[in-house]
Amino acid sequence: MALLITDECINCDVCEPECPNQAISMGPEIYQIDPNRCTECVGHFDEPQCVQVCPVSCIPVDPAHVESKETLWEKYCRLQAAAAAPAAR
Repeated sequence: MALLITDECINCDVCEPECPNQAISMGPEIYQIDPNRCTECVGHFDEPQCVQVCPVSCIPVDPAHVESKETLWEKYCRLQAAAAAPAAR
């Protein structure tokens, strides 16, 4: 289940640095979450860090990207392997 930043976002900039997968970036008007990089912090933390720090509670689960904990874990493993691959070269 990737997360989604809604239109209630106030662009406060606190979520982006908290994301361990670099899934959050500034969009045309508000921050956005890349569902291919979002693991809801599975593999890093017990709870999504962006949700924890968001002052306006505008980061729900994205209904268009529902994933099980196992799928999120597999995504985390792929992202970690991809990050380690350039270093091995």
